[in-house]
Amino acid sequence: MKKLKFYSIAKLCVFIAIGFLSFTISSCDTNKQQKKSIKKIVTPKVKKKKIKKKKRFTTDTITKENAVIFFRKYGKEHSENKVLLSTRLGDITIKLYKNTPLHRASFLYLTNIGYFNTTCFYRVVPDFIVQGGNSENEITQEIKAQVGNYLLPSEFRKNRLHKRGVIAAARDWEYNPEKKSTPFEFYFIQGKNDQSHLNFEHTVFGEIIDGIEVIDKITAEKIDRYEWPQTDVLMKLKVLK
Repeated sequence: MKKLKFYSIAKLCVFIAIGFLSFTISSCDTNKQQKKSIKKIVTPKVKKKKIKKKKRFTTDTITKENAVIFFRKYGKEHSENKVLLSTRLGDITIKLYKNTPLHRASFLYLTNIGYFNTTCFYRVVPDFIVQGGNSENEITQEIKAQVGNYLLPSEFRKNRLHKRGVIAAARDWEYNPEKKSTPFEFYFIQGKNDQSHLNFEHTVFGEIIDGIEVIDKITAEKIDRYEWPQTDVLMKLKVLK
């Protein structure tokens, strides 16, 4: 009887031990699963992405190599040849010449992307010229950098000479034997005197057909020692359909 009782007690102890061991293993497994689950939720693996700064303007990138091809195509797709230039002193309507196609297309392109709207007339020489297409604004330089530092081949024409009211492209005089134009900057001839010394030096690509008195008003503005108007003459351009 004592042996049976002892056997029963021993058997019971074995069952308790097995049960306790099973509970412990089960608890460990559950804890591991919880830890794994928590780890996935709290610290998920995420690939780090490089954040690019958004550009304020989205434009094509034009280079010295692709400029001619780009503007030949752009000129075919945009046949307009009139641009309205507005200032605080009045409006000017410009007619762009069709026989200077690269300069016409480039001027239209820079107008359409809003480049000139960030600029002003920064050089005024009475009885000579008013020059514009640049500014001290940071956004002006940003757009230039985005568009690209391209140049335009000269488009000299015997019937497109310097006279009062024409618009022509500025250019660098040094290290520029081909007399390529800087597309961002332009000038109007304001003086009535002979300006033939500029012929075949700068490309004339259009003329004022309305509002020529505005360039006279600009030359009447007070200027500083750098020939910059003391009160900025800002501009807004839009292509006329």
